Amino acid sequence: MSQALQNSLIIKKLSTQLGFSFCGISKAGYLETEAPRVEAWLNKGFNGQMQYLENHFDKRLDPTLLVPGAKSVVSLLYNYYPEKQQQTSDAKIAKYAYGNDYHDVLKDKCKELMVLIQAQIGAVEGRAFTDSAPVMERVWAEKSGLGWIGKHGLLINKGQGSFFFLSELILDLDCEYDSPIKDYCGSCTACVDACPTEAILPNKTLNASKCISYLTIELKDAIPNAFKSKMENWVFGCDICQDICPWNRFSKPNKEHNFTIKPEIENFSKTEWTEITEEVFNKVFSKSAVKRTKYEGFKRNLGFLE
Repeated sequence: MSQALQNSLIIKKLSTQLGFSFCGISKAGYLETEAPRVEAWLNKGFNGQMQYLENHFDKRLDPTLLVPGAKSVVSLLYNYYPEKQQQTSDAKIAKYAYGNDYHDVLKDKCKELMVLIQAQIGAVEGRAFTDSAPVMERVWAEKSGLGWIGKHGLLINKGQGSFFFLSELILDLDCEYDSPIKDYCGSCTACVDACPTEAILPNKTLNASKCISYLTIELKDAIPNAFKSKMENWVFGCDICQDICPWNRFSKPNKEHNFTIKPEIENFSKTEWTEITEEVFNKVFSKSAVKRTKYEGFKRNLGFLE
């Protein structure tokens, strides 16, 4: 067995022990085919107010600029599909925000994985990322064979769908690399047809500036009048394109206690949501990704409940 293959087997075994659902590894290098796509997407203004996506363009396309000497990108998927879901159609919150903030949970797991890799393999240099740096997570996950990027722009795993958090380790370590799989979306347009704001374009492009997730989280200004009748009671994020995707019939409930739905999210009535005070908001969402909207942004979103 080659040392590269042995390294890969060790990393994958350790990732499973830490609760990651899938692990794939690809060769670090410049994403040449992605460069013109990203540039064209930005030039059309599809990123809206997310100016940070325009920053560090070179690093976004080349992981060796983030980790000098990088040889491998380890892509990790962590299941967040919930066992319990909101039972109400009032004040809907995306499933990924039901529990504690995934940034904190997965950052700790990635750090632990890095320590374990160094303990078993030796001197390995690298960095861990969870939606926190200019890393094209879905592209690297696709290159490592963990799934394909669907028409809604999310990674779809053939075995368990798309309800996953993505993380990466960029390492200066030789590994045995995985291969991409084919795109299984075929002629299906379920996500394109279901999007109420028409953010998902037919040519496998997402106009993020029209996406309900963007409007309820990233947009800091007032939500444009054109979208106010199309929010469908989503107040933080949106799961429409994932819920409608046929591949998510294979989703399995996660076993991570940090992602268990908060009682308030599960049980609050429409009145309790609309009358929520800043004190209650801060208490309920103190460890949640929902706090990104801040109280004022959350109240803005609640103003569109039907």
